[in-house]
Amino acid sequence: MTESRERLLDDLRPGAFAVAYRMLGSVAEAEDVVQEALLRLNAALERGERISSPRAYLATVATRLAIDELRSARARRETYVGDWLPEPLLTAEPAAGDPARQAEMADSLSFAFLVLLESLTPEERAVLLLHDVFDYGYGEVAEVVGKSEGNARQLAVRARRRIEEGRSRFEGTPEQRQELGARFFDAAERGDLESLEELLARDVVLRGDGGGKVPALARALHGADRVARTLASWGRVGVRAGGETRRAEINGRPGMLLFDSGGGLIGAISIEVSGDRVIGVDSVINPDKLRHLGPVGDMRGMLRP
Repeated sequence: MTESRERLLDDLRPGAFAVAYRMLGSVAEAEDVVQEALLRLNAALERGERISSPRAYLATVATRLAIDELRSARARRETYVGDWLPEPLLTAEPAAGDPARQAEMADSLSFAFLVLLESLTPEERAVLLLHDVFDYGYGEVAEVVGKSEGNARQLAVRARRRIEEGRSRFEGTPEQRQELGARFFDAAERGDLESLEELLARDVVLRGDGGGKVPALARALHGADRVARTLASWGRVGVRAGGETRRAEINGRPGMLLFDSGGGLIGAISIEVSGDRVIGVDSVINPDKLRHLGPVGDMRGMLRP
């Protein structure tokens, strides 16, 4: 591979991963899809094919591979133990640019949005993401999903309607989310029941994803009282077991990483905010979904008396 082509492929990788991760909600699966798409693009270039837009070519291949992967993943998720949540992705403050565009990209990474995408067909998901998030024209989108432009528009309308029906209330500014997140995780670390109850919306939802690999919530918990008591209990267990925490931005939202006494990662928690209240708490402790973030710890060991 020539140096210029290698540089081109490296430059294209992040954009392709951005699409594939939102399609699949899995870092490992997205990386596999992107790698295969890059191999196909490189092979096409080696054959001397005339490719007017390598970016569009790569997006097309990656999206089609992701659609195929989703079709097989649906069967796996039907038998998934407990709630399914995306693999957490550590995000950082975006570079200077259009604030509205930055907010839109961050919103499309949130757990709430990615879970809503699960209600769409693979083609609906692809059309919505490519057009509404990544600014592809309907003509380009139609070519990617193998539909007419009219059909692509219809898919987008249906997908948009379903997503809007499930969206949360007004989330507030990033600064408000950050401030509320700091207060929330301070209270969670202390196991402060009273402070947690004050920060949670009455209809807050707590979801946990252990994937049947480690003890986790059997089903989502609803209501400020139940969620606050559960979070406070988790905080006290962590302190007693000598665990540590680290604040992080997870999928564009305030979050916290949880570590056992040996420094192994055992969980990632992120929150969804509406106004001045937390309306959703998502906890991923499935070790298979944490390995891309670093060495995984011993959750069961922390729970032993």
